Amino acid sequence: MSGKLYRIYRFYRDGFSEMTVGKTLWVIILVKLFIMFAVLKTFFFPSVMSQFDTAAQKSGYMLEQLGKRAVRPTELQR
Repeated sequence: MSGKLYRIYRFYRDGFSEMTVGKTLWVIILVKLFIMFAVLKTFFFPSVMSQFDTAAQKSGYMLEQLGKRAVRPTELQR
């Protein structure tokens, strides 16, 4: 089993070491992921749950919000 894992590792290691355009594409992908998750989350998605102190308050808020947004079966028939 370890020989098979080593061959898989060596396959990817050799493939990534011989890339030229691929390395640039991976850098672009990683920069985009960083922007999406770090920068956008910080500025556009506020932490609503930080205003609550206990887990019970947080779960109560979530149940209230999910209940408001639930689609009732009678609304589907319209």
